[in-house]
Amino acid sequence: MSVSPLDRITPPFAVPAGHDSALPEPEALAAAHGFRTQLTVLTAFWIYVALSNVLYANSMQASFSSMKMERVFAPWDARLIQHLLLYPLFLLAMWRSLRTGWRPLWKTVPIQLLCAVGFAVLAAPALGLGERLVGEGWQHKHPPGSTHAWTGFIAGPELPTWIASATNFLVTYGFGLALVTGFAFYQRLRDSQLRSAALERALTQAHLAALRMQLSPHTLFNLLHTIRGQISWDPPAAQAMVVQLGDLLRRLLNAGEREFSRLSDELQFVALYLELQQKRFADRLTIAAPGPDDIPRAWVPSLILQPLVENAVVHGLAGHEGAVTIRVEAGVSGETLSLRVLNTIAPERASGATGIGLTNVRERLAVQFGERATFEAGPIDNNVWQAQIHMPLLRDGPESAARPEARSAL
Repeated sequence: MSVSPLDRITPPFAVPAGHDSALPEPEALAAAHGFRTQLTVLTAFWIYVALSNVLYANSMQASFSSMKMERVFAPWDARLIQHLLLYPLFLLAMWRSLRTGWRPLWKTVPIQLLCAVGFAVLAAPALGLGERLVGEGWQHKHPPGSTHAWTGFIAGPELPTWIASATNFLVTYGFGLALVTGFAFYQRLRDSQLRSAALERALTQAHLAALRMQLSPHTLFNLLHTIRGQISWDPPAAQAMVVQLGDLLRRLLNAGEREFSRLSDELQFVALYLELQQKRFADRLTIAAPGPDDIPRAWVPSLILQPLVENAVVHGLAGHEGAVTIRVEAGVSGETLSLRVLNTIAPERASGATGIGLTNVRERLAVQFGERATFEAGPIDNNVWQAQIHMPLLRDGPESAARPEARSAL
């Protein structure tokens, strides 16, 4: 049997019997907070009802008094006592109504009607008791059998007057029930959105961690392949490269544990990687990178440039024996950071558009920035390949990278 969201609203005012001690502390605190909130809403609503009824009765009595019709409505203090007497009954009826819910209808509707009607029919007796409490003098002016509308239950109210009073407070009860039910539903919806946002952030972080872990073995494999080519004909160079590889792996592990890092740190990591590759292909590989003073002060996703320079080395050297130039650029335009890696390729060669590295970059940008970041990779002429990232400029660190919809959900 399906259950509507309204039926799952936690009832106010009390925890179900036998379950209060079993509630974990966070849930107990949430239940207590819901109780206080709903009690505040109902109390504020009842104060509004009391004031509006008293002011309405006084204004109408003033109009009747100008027409020489005295005491058509009960005194204001009697009406105030009436609402004070009805307040705990109002809370009790609301508590029972919300605990009952609305499913199944054949079972809950009679209980709901009983709560509403039971509260409404007590309005006239409560007013009669209020009149007695404020003084008998006014009651003696309207003996039993008079046509006065508000002589009270104890003095024997007329049936039409009682029905009118019950109808009025029945409508008031309905508004109060709709208000507190809607407010409770809003609270549940807001809590659900907060939980969904938290789960989305956790899923995003897990996805990004998996993508960063994917880079480590891929990069290590390429570097070991580079060093292997040096061992047979230049062992000292290979030994030096192993030392550099240790430094590179340390940086790789540190970067893999962070979601964002400074652009300057990323470029240092890229420079160390390219230096290792340049030792193997010294006669073919030329590197150009921005100097320390030309690097924008910004934060970028960790290891976001590493797949691009790996792709530039592997595919730039493939298919020909000529020289290869790899150029890394970083620039700022307004609130957008642009990162570019360009490399020369064999004429008419357009490989490297897909693969682990470039797919990884595209997925990470989509997860972290959505439509606010773009990634393009492809030839820009017959012998130059470009991989380009446009992403938001993060001046204030990782906390400024949250997507707008994620921030609004909180």
